[in-house]
Amino acid sequence: MFLSVFDIFKVGIGPSSSHTMGPMAAAGAFLELLAEKLREVPPRGAGLRIRVSLHGSLAFTGKGHATDRAVMLGLLGHRAADLDVELAGTDLADLGLRKCLPSPSPSPSRSEDGLVLSFDPGEDLVFDRGPALAGHPNGLRLQAIDGDETPYLDQVYYSIGGGFIVTEEELADAVNTKAGGDADAEFPFPFDTAAAMLEMARASGMSIAEMKRANERILLSDGELESGLWTLWVAMSECMNRGLSTHGELPGGLCVRRRAGALYEQLRGEQGSNRAQPHVVSDWLNVYAMAVNEENAGGGKVVTAPTNGAAGVIPAVIRYYLDHCVGGDDDRVAEFLLTAAAIGGLIKHNASISGADAGCQAEVGSAAAMAAAGLCAVLDGTPAQVENAAEIALEHHLGMTCDPVAGLVQVPCIERNGIGANKAVAAASLALRGDGTHFMPLDNCISAMWETGQEMSLRFKETSLGGLAVNLPQC
Repeated sequence: MFLSVFDIFKVGIGPSSSHTMGPMAAAGAFLELLAEKLREVPPRGAGLRIRVSLHGSLAFTGKGHATDRAVMLGLLGHRAADLDVELAGTDLADLGLRKCLPSPSPSPSRSEDGLVLSFDPGEDLVFDRGPALAGHPNGLRLQAIDGDETPYLDQVYYSIGGGFIVTEEELADAVNTKAGGDADAEFPFPFDTAAAMLEMARASGMSIAEMKRANERILLSDGELESGLWTLWVAMSECMNRGLSTHGELPGGLCVRRRAGALYEQLRGEQGSNRAQPHVVSDWLNVYAMAVNEENAGGGKVVTAPTNGAAGVIPAVIRYYLDHCVGGDDDRVAEFLLTAAAIGGLIKHNASISGADAGCQAEVGSAAAMAAAGLCAVLDGTPAQVENAAEIALEHHLGMTCDPVAGLVQVPCIERNGIGANKAVAAASLALRGDGTHFMPLDNCISAMWETGQEMSLRFKETSLGGLAVNLPQC
């Protein structure tokens, strides 16, 4: 099993990897598919109408997660990794007026302006709150309809968490959607379980990060790998710094105020004084994580880690390591990310990182496990201690529901990242105090998380139909 570090960590936009980045990617993939078909089979009519229907969790919480906006941006040719916010706003306004999309590619049989694609957001983008599509809770159907209402192209996509998408056909053909990268390549350390990972570490004498690095080098040069890892950390750090310096109210109607900036100023003011309590380190972890997730909630640029909803945990723990731990070293950030990605890959391969699949245990729980493993590694933990750290962190998120109020990634998501970061540090510390031997293996904990998620009511899996989402303050 191989899932690249750059699959687990991707630069994108908020507020959700599964509800924003995934649908945007699906819309872009549909345009590519449409362009390919247009080259082969011209449509019968003078133009095509594009229709999109959102299903399952995408329908229930899509408004709060800006899924409609993401789909429109994808159809307009925008991509999450390099989104120009100002241009995106202009294009959306223009779409609202003109109600048509740019042609995916000019057809030789038509004018130089290409085929007209009509798309009225108010009519052609539907939130279908009926039964979810069969393949996954996050489903969307995109269609190109001929002038006589005949489907010219009809494609179902599933957004399976972390910005990953698969088609209905890929799912039906049993393509390995829980792994990524190049399935045909041969990797020196093809571990697909934590047990196999530990055995390979014992046999090779290598750390988890070293094995992960060796696998990445099959597809990337050393320079590409190191540059890419540093780019990820810079993007995480810049996102955090924006959150630490921004004030005001988050969009969406809940009137949630950004708190990270004010908390950060308080904490800086207390440095060097005798006013700070010993547990102030928890406040630093909270503020780092909340800064990231406030940026995410505001639709800013973030890094999936492994999802947007859980994007604050890993950056917060890295910042804690660099700024608060004895011996914190920038040169070991790559080791942290590689270790974390190895754990994230195991969880995605054997369970899920999607809140719509398995609740927030699959998002913040997975992020905490990854962060605990990464911190343990850079604090010189053995592979066995790293695996133990990941298991402790995941174990103590089991059963956590995904119940965002009003479908927005704000309450309880922002604070939940801070608590997840604190759990990650506690898990790493506890593991480092032992010798790596422990009762519950990480593999079994991952299985328990998946089984718990499958038994969890749909009301508690990113539909905002239960839990905190329906127990609101009485005003």
